[in-house]
Amino acid sequence: MGRRSDHSREQLEELILAEGHQLMAELGYARFSAREVAKRIGYSIGTIYNVFGSLDTLLLAINSRTFTLWAAWLRDKLTQSETGAGEDRIAALVAGYFDFAARNPNLWMAIYDHRLPAGMEMPDDYRRKRAGLTGIVEEEIARVLPPETRDRAPALARSLVAVVHGHCEFALNGTFALLGEEQPEQAALARVREALAGAGAEPRG
Repeated sequence: MGRRSDHSREQLEELILAEGHQLMAELGYARFSAREVAKRIGYSIGTIYNVFGSLDTLLLAINSRTFTLWAAWLRDKLTQSETGAGEDRIAALVAGYFDFAARNPNLWMAIYDHRLPAGMEMPDDYRRKRAGLTGIVEEEIARVLPPETRDRAPALARSLVAVVHGHCEFALNGTFALLGEEQPEQAALARVREALAGAGAEPRG
């Protein structure tokens, strides 16, 4: 394939990232190919490496875009939960986690399938994008804790994301079905509520 020069570097970066994200959504991490991305956008494979430097950096960019979409998804779920006295934002967070993963399984799993090579640091921009998701969880946990335990929100957020993630992964890969768990989302929410109650959060009636 001949080399093209139709786009600026910034345009190329967005073109590659958009097509790479779409390809990941279609095929998943194991079948992802930078060469296929190049083929789809009509550029050489060398162009991708000239723009992103390495396959790992491209994968970081793709997964970081997924984090950005995921955070927006959770914010939308939280907005939908705002129904006055009956709102349940913690339940909305858990539902949003499960819903995003179920609707975007390949993108969701790619976040956890990709491992950075030893010695490679994650760029600050990508780190900030990923931290945005945890920040949403921290804010919602802090809202339900009494002032005297609110400083526990960051640590609780990390642990509770791990709890919900485990339930979600077992639900998607069929493990919970084998174990006889028929309501993994409700089970995850129950574990979250137990942890929050232990930190002093008021139980819901």
